[in-house]
Amino acid sequence: MASPFEGVKRLVVKIGSALLVSPEGEVERYWLASLIDDLETLRRENGIESIIVASGAVALGARILDLPAGGKSSLDDGQASAATGQIELSGLFSELLRAHRRRAAQILVTLEDLQDRRRYLNASDTIERLLSLGVTPIINENDSVTTREIRFGDNDRLAARVAQAAHADMVLLLSNVTGLFSADPGKDPDAVFLKTVDSVADLDVDLGPPTGPGTGGMGSKVEAARIAVASGIQLAIADGQKPNPVIRFRDTGDGTVFTAEGGVDKRKAWIAGKIDVQGVLTVNDGAREHLLGGDNLLTKGVIKVEGEFSRGDSVDIHDQDGQLLARGLISYDDNDAKLIAGKQSDEQEAILGYAPRSALIDKNNLVLLI
Repeated sequence: MASPFEGVKRLVVKIGSALLVSPEGEVERYWLASLIDDLETLRRENGIESIIVASGAVALGARILDLPAGGKSSLDDGQASAATGQIELSGLFSELLRAHRRRAAQILVTLEDLQDRRRYLNASDTIERLLSLGVTPIINENDSVTTREIRFGDNDRLAARVAQAAHADMVLLLSNVTGLFSADPGKDPDAVFLKTVDSVADLDVDLGPPTGPGTGGMGSKVEAARIAVASGIQLAIADGQKPNPVIRFRDTGDGTVFTAEGGVDKRKAWIAGKIDVQGVLTVNDGAREHLLGGDNLLTKGVIKVEGEFSRGDSVDIHDQDGQLLARGLISYDDNDAKLIAGKQSDEQEAILGYAPRSALIDKNNLVLLI
């Protein structure tokens, strides 16, 4: 059996709060030490560099500060818990890596850090330099300054964005389940385990109702897969509940792998992974075919414009059946886009009062998600 890490030289491993911190708010030290052992084994035996995306700071900090509801009863409690727990986690990662004569570096990011192109590139450069020095980056969302409205909300999507910035080959999401099923196996005895997913767009599974920001769940993992695959990065979901979860996945292949093809333009990968989508454009069948053929999105094919956005913001493009086709950076603000949607190019100047741009979204600012 081929290793699921075949061809992988740079790996992002995401570990969530439930694996890293016990329900009592104690760090699962033995489990974490085994994970670090796994990553060092991958480095020695397979030549794989690793980046860790780790949550758990809020849960740990709440225990240290003796705050109710795991530090989630208020925004202030959550931010204080994050700040307190993060330094404890950083120290533990540093200690465990030093046992292997390795160094750890902490990078705390916000949603805006990876949505803004310049800051995204700065983060990318920092990760690259740390890896070149033999340092293991430990990355988490900076929950001590983020608000509920402006945050990733789950480390699954954060891991996919970090993988883009790090030019990684694969993301491994360690979970409390084996992988992705066609339905909830606890409720549906006919649920089928999906070992390989070759097309996220064609995925037909019951992910259950949305669970809201910060709760993770299978929905956020599939969204993370969409971001990663659009960037040419494989993503895998594997059970992380027992010690040495990474080597177990390497040796058994037990999990779900979302396959991807390489050769993706780096800027388009960044666009595909943008999370702060401000609007939705619905297009007719003719525009759908033009998009799939690699053309610009012209106004005449747009039948509906939703949302509030400015020029340069990210918007999603859906077909008439509601299927997500693409994501792009729009050339107009929402008011003007609504005025010229469905109009021919020779009508637009009279409507806008100025010469229109050649496309609602230029093909260079657009990436297909299907």
